[in-house]
Amino acid sequence: MLKNFNPNKAFFLTTKILKTLFFIFIIILIIGLTESLWISPEDYKQSHAVRIMYVHVPAAWISLGIFTFIGILSLFNFIFKNKNFSLIAKSLSTSGFVFCIIALVTGSIWGYPTWGTWWVWDARITSMLLLSIFYLMYILSWKVFEKNINQEKISSIIAIIGMINVPIIKFSVDWWNTLHQNATVKIFSKSSIHPSMMLPLLIMTVAFALFSLIIFIMEYRAEVVKLKNKGLDRL
Repeated sequence: MLKNFNPNKAFFLTTKILKTLFFIFIIILIIGLTESLWISPEDYKQSHAVRIMYVHVPAAWISLGIFTFIGILSLFNFIFKNKNFSLIAKSLSTSGFVFCIIALVTGSIWGYPTWGTWWVWDARITSMLLLSIFYLMYILSWKVFEKNINQEKISSIIAIIGMINVPIIKFSVDWWNTLHQNATVKIFSKSSIHPSMMLPLLIMTVAFALFSLIIFIMEYRAEVVKLKNKGLDRL
């Protein structure tokens, strides 16, 4: 079934939904920015500097989620020998890398008024920097080894190795005594963040996720066009 997957079907499907997704993204982004910049309260300690959280945290979540998905797809490519998994992973990498950089930059901006410094070699920050390096290595592998028959294997190996860093990022604040605060948003236990701040945080996360999906669709369509030009309609 997987070997008979035809990307042309996905191409026509994404053409129909791209405009709708973009419209939804704009609406949710406007709502999220309104909630984040004007409606949500300022923090009693950090004042208005806390509003950086509404960009920093969703960007970090999205970049981690995307790389995890890339790693899983790369592993599936080895198991099922289906090139479409690599195609999807490759199409996801650009937005994931961008959000990883956004998380690092906004984290640095947020760190100065709260920690008194732009950068520290904190466990969480350092592991996020390492994630950006893995992203860059993965993206460059598609360029550097473009004419190499093992191109997909090389890029997949980089993604799978990089997956080791994902749980390190997640649990770094629990495993080591770090300057970075512990998680305030939790799935299996009560979150310590106030609902008035949780709402805009979740809305901005949805907006960023939609933006990532839009970029993915555009990248995937471009990859399908390249395949068609090479006469490789089926993967």
